[in-house]
Amino acid sequence: MTVDALTDVAGLRVGHATLRGGGRLTGTTVVLAPEGGAVAAVDVRGGGPGTRETDALDPRNVVRAVDAIVLTGGSAYGLDAAAGVMAWLEERGRGVSVGPEPAQVVPVVPGACVFDLGRGGDFRARPDAATGRAAVEAAAAEPAGHPVVQGCVGAGTGAAAGALKGGVGSASVLLASGITVAALVVANPSGSVTDPETGVLYGELLLEPGNVAFPDARVHERARRRLAETSARNGPPPLNTTLAVVATDAALSKAQAQKVAGTAHDGIARAVRPVHLMGDGDTVFALATGTRALDAEGPLALDEILAAGADTVTRAVVRAVRAAETVEGPGGAWPSYTELYGSPWRAS
Repeated sequence: MTVDALTDVAGLRVGHATLRGGGRLTGTTVVLAPEGGAVAAVDVRGGGPGTRETDALDPRNVVRAVDAIVLTGGSAYGLDAAAGVMAWLEERGRGVSVGPEPAQVVPVVPGACVFDLGRGGDFRARPDAATGRAAVEAAAAEPAGHPVVQGCVGAGTGAAAGALKGGVGSASVLLASGITVAALVVANPSGSVTDPETGVLYGELLLEPGNVAFPDARVHERARRRLAETSARNGPPPLNTTLAVVATDAALSKAQAQKVAGTAHDGIARAVRPVHLMGDGDTVFALATGTRALDAEGPLALDEILAAGADTVTRAVVRAVRAAETVEGPGGAWPSYTELYGSPWRAS
């Protein structure tokens, strides 16, 4: 049984730590790899990234596998969350061996952050090591193949998708080859996720062009007025960022995983316009657990994974926006897509 989420890649678990109330609107999401880790890579295309340990993922460097990926709010401050994940892994002897004793390890925990500072009202409210530890503990406590909680949770708690509320979304696909490809996204872009003329989500227009119900013109006009009002209240758009983890159970090299991370950015570009701006820190991680062989004799065998990675990222962005809930407080107001346009509906 599949759950149409990142956890359909066997062995991966997702945990959230959400900080809300008292001026807080932020959090951390951890993707926990199976014992032994997963091959990892990264591709950064935003002009203002906030990242950690990404150089270790370069195919030219020594690290071959990682045990966790951290996605966090709090801008660069929030990268402290990775320290809590490192401590949890160290206690379990998980990491790169650096000495003769089993406990002598250094966990490599790559991470990236979104900008959400002040969205709950308190600029100094941000994730820390304790938040990261809570997120990895939540991931470890989940059963195999668990559903992924989506919307305004974890790193998506304070996310904004342009003038709309953003959040966490996930999706997966089982390929004809038997390989699974999945994605988890924190949708927090500077650009818009909706077509300004119709209000339809860009991602739905591209993935399901013949199965999209266009909002009534009066509904769309009311939505435009509401977004204009809240945008004026919030002031100039701050720094943003969309983060993603694309995963597969295929056996990939670091170089192949890096290619997957790179083409997965196409999925963001299909769902957000404009994308990869100087105020964005758009970053995509790729994970490969290696339980299914890739056809070594077929030089183009990777292509189906590349295409599926981009598609699942687009679907995950759509789901993040669909699952988000309206937030209005001292830090600003971000209406949800569902508040403005209603629940998901498809034409027959």
